[in-house]
Amino acid sequence: MKYDFRRDLIWLLSRPWILVPRFIQIVGAISLLLARLIFQGSSNDDKTQKNLAKFLLKTLIGLGPCFIKVGQALSTRPDLIRKDWLEELTNLQDNLPAFSNDQALQIIESELGRPANELFEEFPSAPIASASLGQVYKAKLNKNYWVAVKVQRPLLIFNIRRDIVIIKILGVLSAPILPLNLGFGLGEIIDEFGRSLFDEVDYKKEADNAEKFSNLFRNNKSVSIPRVERHLSSVKVLTTSWIDGTKLKDRNELIASNLNPSQIIRTGVISGIQQLLEFGYFHADPHPGNMFALKGN
Repeated sequence: MKYDFRRDLIWLLSRPWILVPRFIQIVGAISLLLARLIFQGSSNDDKTQKNLAKFLLKTLIGLGPCFIKVGQALSTRPDLIRKDWLEELTNLQDNLPAFSNDQALQIIESELGRPANELFEEFPSAPIASASLGQVYKAKLNKNYWVAVKVQRPLLIFNIRRDIVIIKILGVLSAPILPLNLGFGLGEIIDEFGRSLFDEVDYKKEADNAEKFSNLFRNNKSVSIPRVERHLSSVKVLTTSWIDGTKLKDRNELIASNLNPSQIIRTGVISGIQQLLEFGYFHADPHPGNMFALKGN
């Protein structure tokens, strides 16, 4: 399914029992958040700011995947967000509440045709990380070969279709009073956000991207991309080789792991320039939950 605002608007308007309660929930949560930001945002008290950051995190998590995605983008922008807020928002990258393990196992069996205990030599009872669109399990495929199994959240397409329509309605209505000079309509920005989200929930596309990305960097020993296990992947399940590394968020953690931050930065800058100027094909979500520093820098 691709993003289509007109189709989803008609779909949602014909279901007022879905639209009205969710609209009220979103408006209420955003209004409460804005009220606290207005009255407490300029405070110099560290405790007040910490509590405000926790409330922001709780609000975004409570509103679901679309809003969590916005928070993830903000969590990588120290030029826009206070440091104490950033520390809270980084939890949106891979430390969100998980959905039930039983649901995940049902999705795996439905998508791959067999239960997880038949597909994997070892499969854990809980995920190792949980993000906006899915959660990841560290499973043993055979012998000493470990894999990352990403399972999509239940009802994800339904939630995204519903919320993107409401977000665009609110965005278009509020755009004239917002102190923003975006250069083009807020509605168009939300449309682009919707298109990218619909692409992101198709794990087959993610597998294609990973393989193409890996092929582009096949001669670069400084960049490693997980190998996709196609026979254990589908639209809602993605299985790749497991990567052990250090998150790119704390210089001291890199040094403690005997990694050279300057070399890591050099690799990142050079590979980023290659992606943009040489390949015309780039990693569009480079937050610390998606990138790791490996031994050997």
